Amino acid sequence: MSDDTGFNLPAAPGVKTLKGCRARPFVPSDRAAVRHICCETGFMGKPVDPLYSDREAFADFFTGYYTDFEPEYCLVAESAAGEVVGYIIMATDFKKYPVRQAWVVMRNLPFVIGKMGLGRYRKSDYVFLSWLLRKAGKETPKAPKKAAHFHINVLPEWRGEAGRHLLISLLKSIPKWGVGLVYGQMQIYESRRAEKLFKRFGFQVYDTREVTKFERFGVKGVQVATLVRDFSAS
Repeated sequence: MSDDTGFNLPAAPGVKTLKGCRARPFVPSDRAAVRHICCETGFMGKPVDPLYSDREAFADFFTGYYTDFEPEYCLVAESAAGEVVGYIIMATDFKKYPVRQAWVVMRNLPFVIGKMGLGRYRKSDYVFLSWLLRKAGKETPKAPKKAAHFHINVLPEWRGEAGRHLLISLLKSIPKWGVGLVYGQMQIYESRRAEKLFKRFGFQVYDTREVTKFERFGVKGVQVATLVRDFSAS
């Protein structure tokens, strides 16, 4: 196995490998690419627009804290052509995260209200916001307390290789960062069983919940899983 900064990492069993991808630390100029990928994959790995059309608010809600407050714990996958094709973003400060994340939400509120007033929000946008306010908390699986957490997203055509590079880079970085208990939450469904890859690297399923936000599109059976690994015991 080569270092994760190289381009020749061998494929894990059953994973198709593309040519030319590496994982590296996030830099401020990657912020726009991270936000773009977030929106391009926000609807079960596809563009989020049918679910929620306000890309700026969506990207800020799901990536703003990580890139703005803890960028040193973020990683990106970069193709040989220099394109950012995926990311892992992490929050290690579990004490400050809730307050700072609330601030990220609040900084978007005036713009969201303004767009509503100008008639730029569609019915589907209001349905998504209603789900977010009324059901999201209930449909979020349990997670361990006092633990760091991460999000991972990769453009569809790079999902196998880039996701694997990012995960291996994360596993190498966590001991250097001095992080102990870590969890990630991800959607799992029939055509996407990402938790299998994480299990290969020592993560265990902590809890799962079925999520209903896609049911209005005729999609049922989608779950969100919390996967946990304690690095302090390694």
